[in-house]
Amino acid sequence: MGTDARDTRAERTELRVLRRDEWNTWYDTLITAFGGTPEAPEERELWDGLTEVDRSLGIWDGDACVGTAGAFSFRITVPGGASVPVAGITMVSVAATHRRRGLLTSMMRRQLDDVRSWGEPFAVLTASEPVIYGRFGYGIATMRTTAEIDTDRVRLSVPPGTDDVRLRYAEPGAVREQCEAVYARQVAGRPGMLARRPGWEQLPLLDPESERQGGSPLQCVVAERFGGSEATSVEGGGGRRAGGEVVGYTRYFVKPEWDAQGPKGTVLLRDLEALDPASYAALWRFLLDIDLTRKVALRSRPVDDPWQHLVSDIRRCSIRQVDSLHVRLVDLGASLEARTYQTPVDVVFEVEDAFCPWNEGRWRLTGDAKGASCKRTEEPADLALSVRELGSAYLGGVSLASLAGAGRVRELRAGALAEASLAFGSTVAPWLPHGF
Repeated sequence: MGTDARDTRAERTELRVLRRDEWNTWYDTLITAFGGTPEAPEERELWDGLTEVDRSLGIWDGDACVGTAGAFSFRITVPGGASVPVAGITMVSVAATHRRRGLLTSMMRRQLDDVRSWGEPFAVLTASEPVIYGRFGYGIATMRTTAEIDTDRVRLSVPPGTDDVRLRYAEPGAVREQCEAVYARQVAGRPGMLARRPGWEQLPLLDPESERQGGSPLQCVVAERFGGSEATSVEGGGGRRAGGEVVGYTRYFVKPEWDAQGPKGTVLLRDLEALDPASYAALWRFLLDIDLTRKVALRSRPVDDPWQHLVSDIRRCSIRQVDSLHVRLVDLGASLEARTYQTPVDVVFEVEDAFCPWNEGRWRLTGDAKGASCKRTEEPADLALSVRELGSAYLGGVSLASLAGAGRVRELRAGALAEASLAFGSTVAPWLPHGF
């Protein structure tokens, strides 16, 4: 009887594409599902402007919205440097009153069908809870590093030329274009980075008080180079020399705190990008030297971020890794052809994919650093795995050999695992620079 009742309730709901005039109701459903804390008006306005309603789904029970899911149209860097169209799955929720009725599964089914029809080879998301999306074929593909650097104990060893970089404070919005130009030059060099479409340049400038963790309004320092040598300093806008090229930036908050022994504030890093090692080191040195602080806290940095090789004592940095980007191959052949491979590879995969059965079967991947081909084949399989493992390995941050050690990849031809695992790697760790 319970099953029949649940099925009857599910039949009363309607899954359809969102209409623009429904956005507020739809978004309220999402906010309620994530705890109900209202967002600042500027935050809500930004997401209203960024939402692609024709790529967003809602589930309705009468006049009530009880499920939400969206898909941004992004371009993402893959190993080899190509910028590939991808669906950024976002704003997924089911009302607590309508759980355990298959609503999430129905939205995931519709979304992946849509992504396939849009010709986007794979989808990506960040998960509120990692356990949710594996059953739909998403694999954890990137990690992010969090850390708390004890600046009382840690010093930096900086490279030659660091003192030639000039730093200055800037109002974040006033140097937005220069900072975006630095960001854009970084995108092709690291898998997982997103090319920011118009409107997305506002996201790193968003500064609601609720996001400051008790800290100051958002602050910004830019690194500049001039035609001649310039000693490193930090100046206000009034002391700026004309003609400097912005070669790096950092945006951060300062959280003041005091105890009986004096100041013990925290620098809360939002982001930092630089075009060369000296500019990068100059910005990090600045952060660690801010007066009245004892810690620099990082929430999302690449796992191979070079600052870890500048610090004097890595144990005083409290490093932790957390899952970040989850990848779902939707068109398996097109996805594997879109990237290149570190070393020559020629392997046949036996792929399981119950949720997107068009991916199931044997695929022969041949490729190298110049390009790749991935076609269906009847040849004997060399490796057996599910689409989830291929998603995890896709950006080069998760080793197929590591997955095999967990029993999630089976080697059917001796040597195939080592060949494929090496080929799928990346010279730099993949990283998602910001959420969506």
